[in-house]
Amino acid sequence: MIRFERRLRQPGWLSVAVPVGSVIVAFGLMTLVLLATGHSPGHTFSRLLDTGFGSKVAINETFVSATPLLFTGLCAAVAFRMQLFNIGGEGQLYAGAILGAAAGIALGNHSGWLSVPAMIVAGAVGGAALALVPAILRAFLSTNEIITSLMLNYVAALVINYLIFDSQSYWRDTSSPTAKVFPQGKNLPEAANWPLAHVGGLYLPFGLLLGVVLAAVIWVLYTRTRFGFEVQVIGDSPRAATYAGMRTRRKILAVMALSGAVAGIGGASQDGDFRHTLDPRGLTAAGYGYAGIVIAALGRYNPFAVCLIAFLLGGLQNAGFALQGVDFPSGLVGVMQGLILFCALGGELLVRYRVRLGSRGAQRAEATA
Repeated sequence: MIRFERRLRQPGWLSVAVPVGSVIVAFGLMTLVLLATGHSPGHTFSRLLDTGFGSKVAINETFVSATPLLFTGLCAAVAFRMQLFNIGGEGQLYAGAILGAAAGIALGNHSGWLSVPAMIVAGAVGGAALALVPAILRAFLSTNEIITSLMLNYVAALVINYLIFDSQSYWRDTSSPTAKVFPQGKNLPEAANWPLAHVGGLYLPFGLLLGVVLAAVIWVLYTRTRFGFEVQVIGDSPRAATYAGMRTRRKILAVMALSGAVAGIGGASQDGDFRHTLDPRGLTAAGYGYAGIVIAALGRYNPFAVCLIAFLLGGLQNAGFALQGVDFPSGLVGVMQGLILFCALGGELLVRYRVRLGSRGAQRAEATA
């Protein structure tokens, strides 16, 4: 018989040993899969590292892939710290992209110093506004936020598609002959393009730097302020928090709004850093919000760990695109990525629980002792 016992105390070394062991197990399973499909594990792993992290060009591409994952990972981590399961980071990112693009288009080419902050604020407002819908339902009607936030992802996806493909909206380009045949969003003015930092041949998107700053702010907010202390207490024991006079409903609204705002800024970053237009197909096909949930879980809701894991998964995602080809199908890339994520999440179980082995009789005797 196998049973799991919750650890009353988690040794510090376990938080390092288990993730490392999980990665080793994942690569062992990947080796078996590659051998079974007729691919050389050594050659594949070498290409995986080279295309994801092996050169400045590869690292620059990894920065691009990691930027939206960082925002959606932080979005999930902010809410999960209070046991609020915000699954709506995907839709909140869309909402931020919509309002961020609107701000950039509206301000035109007047000044980048005005357009970029306006896009950030607009994106945060859009994401926070969408996140407040499940927050209000949870706080005042005790509605499950998992279901409501997840359903709003589909609503936001329909809205962003409607704005470009099914209407003559403010976001749609109707001036050029090409756009009349193939619907597309308006190109943002140059002033709305977010700056790019150059460090020794590396190109750091402004959104990536902003995400790291937000991670530091969230860490301070949750570990060094009364707000963070109350969030922790409410997450651990809502009854104790209510008995202590903490305003649980206000905290639910505040945490969900903060979570949505972070995802919304990620949507504005997609407009200003990379796409320079409202791109429904590109955003809805990427699945950034759902990947962010996995990143938050792997980072154990620590903002700095989320930054690191977003970078690693961004490199893995970037390498996956490079590996795909006639002799290496995209499905095999997905299997490799899934094994790493599955083993990492499975290893998280060993951090929280202790595995006990024994016969049924021995377990009964121990229970009655």
